[in-house]
Amino acid sequence: MAVREIILYATHQDALRKKSKAVPFINQKVRQLIRDLKDTLAASSDGIGLAAPQINIHKRVVIACPGAEIDGEWQAGPPVILVNPEIIEASGERRDFDGCLSFPGLYGETARPHHLRVTGLDETGEAFDRVYEGFNAVVIHHEIDHLNGVLFIDRVENLKDLYTLRENERGEIERVPVTVNMP
Repeated sequence: MAVREIILYATHQDALRKKSKAVPFINQKVRQLIRDLKDTLAASSDGIGLAAPQINIHKRVVIACPGAEIDGEWQAGPPVILVNPEIIEASGERRDFDGCLSFPGLYGETARPHHLRVTGLDETGEAFDRVYEGFNAVVIHHEIDHLNGVLFIDRVENLKDLYTLRENERGEIERVPVTVNMP
């Protein structure tokens, strides 16, 4: 599928655009959803987050792998579950890398907050109030966007900000600008 077709598909894809409903309490069905999200994310070699709408379930549940910078490179940590996450504070917006399992191989530069304070429930139903900084805030913001029917392509300001990745002749990963052939 061409990039333009992927973007048009996602723009009109009801499953990705539908706003998710709050989870009233953690029950067997929600625990199964959490297992499904964990299994789906674990099966992805390059995913660091997943929201329930991405598996066509419109509940406010996400999984993300907040990480840390190690030797100058960001590395994902263990997955955390956020049920009914709400952004209480957001600041420090700047441009950063963005990508999505719903758009394999497509990446972009988007403007997102690099400081988030989020409340909600963990997978056991316990309330939390957490602060995420840097790229972790970007990841969490991206996943919460999914719960509201917002996709990363909605935050791309210019087509020039979309790209794919390839390995060059020296074995280095480089960006390849997306070109869209208009009819």
